[in-house]
Amino acid sequence: MRKKRAAKPPHAKKASASNNPMMEEEDQDGEEGLKPSVFVPGRDTIDGDEALQYDPTAYDCMSSMSLEWPSLSFDIVPDSLGDDRRAFPHTMFMVAGTQAASSKLNYLAVMKVSNLTQGKHGAAAAAGKKKRKDGGDGSDSDEDMISEESDSDDEDEQEDAKLHVKKIAHTGGINRIRSMPQQPHVIASWADTAQVQVWDLSQQLTELANEAEPAAGSGKIIKVNARQVHTHSAEGYALDWSPLAVGRLASGDCRSKIHVWDPTPSGKWAVGGAMKGHDASVEDIQWSPTESTVFASCSVDKTIRIWDTRETAKAMLAVTAHDTDVNVISWNKLTAYMLASGGDEGALKVWDLRQFSPGTAAPVASFTHHRGPVTSVEWCPHEASMLLTTSSDNTLGVWDLAVERDPEEEAALAPETNVAAPADLPAQLLFLHAGQSDLKEGHWHKHIPGMVVTTAADGFNIFKPANV
Repeated sequence: MRKKRAAKPPHAKKASASNNPMMEEEDQDGEEGLKPSVFVPGRDTIDGDEALQYDPTAYDCMSSMSLEWPSLSFDIVPDSLGDDRRAFPHTMFMVAGTQAASSKLNYLAVMKVSNLTQGKHGAAAAAGKKKRKDGGDGSDSDEDMISEESDSDDEDEQEDAKLHVKKIAHTGGINRIRSMPQQPHVIASWADTAQVQVWDLSQQLTELANEAEPAAGSGKIIKVNARQVHTHSAEGYALDWSPLAVGRLASGDCRSKIHVWDPTPSGKWAVGGAMKGHDASVEDIQWSPTESTVFASCSVDKTIRIWDTRETAKAMLAVTAHDTDVNVISWNKLTAYMLASGGDEGALKVWDLRQFSPGTAAPVASFTHHRGPVTSVEWCPHEASMLLTTSSDNTLGVWDLAVERDPEEEAALAPETNVAAPADLPAQLLFLHAGQSDLKEGHWHKHIPGMVVTTAADGFNIFKPANV
């Protein structure tokens, strides 16, 4: 079963940014004498009279924003603002494609998000928590309470992110969108009309970079001609640019065909013939980080295949990877022999390509924490052992394969936390993010270590886990 599109709201809404990405409902006082337990998002449920409240100290920053329509796919656009950016406030650029109620209402959203501050998260949250703990006798004076409310108001004002948007008309909903690594202003989009289009959005990105405040009239959808259009025999989702060969693109469709695009001196692309091998829809494609002619693909036929563009007749290697559809794959750019995959059964698997052999291979790691199909997987660009997953169980997981469970350390921490982690919770699962509906994609920011962006039916979340 291929990935479903994000649910469409009954009415469009205005593009917006806010600092309340999760519903912060009132605390429910626990009954005296009951031992607290760990609530695991995506697995545990709450009763109708219960409510959840997220802990701001778990995040270094957190913001949410939305467009008029949901986005099934987006990409973070590399910029020239510098690498290893850690000081707040942050600025970032993204492209996204909409899933509107009507085909003619869709657009490519070219976005700048500025003034991303910590607000009430990170150091501010930790200081507030310590202050409440130190003064936890409930004897705060009215003056102290007014002061705390004022501080909270200041934090709310500080953390408002600014969303700048340029909208490009696009016929059909966008299934996937990707920015070229070497020329980030060149964007490829996969539409539900069976068309793959390549766009030059340099003008829009330049205009956004020069904007101090969101421009008036930014809600207007403008017409831009695509640099190239190729029509497959069916719609698709698989799309990836080569990190090595400038301008080389691969697209895979729901009728199992893969096409490789190569740039020409005229500024166009030569689209190669169909590469056949899969028996069902091609769901994802990832180019090798070390070999410019090699890429991997995954499919509803339960396999991962390795291809070489110099041999188009068939795949070099085919491995049955999951018991269900293989929805997504990610090739580790820091450890080039590692490949991760996510399946419809909710499993995350990690493969050592040095041990890949025809037939059924064994993963070096496998986790079945998610309670729904895995909808995206991506290795961290800064830590070779770290990756993220998103799932239709409405959670994002951050994983570190280098972590192992330490019973002695857990026993030592037990008196302090007054609660033990569930025995079946993987030690490698560092962080769980929840609060979004119909979660579709998650990406790491290449220039801001630890920063994550997600898209779901109810918009985007931008956050940095405190422990990453």
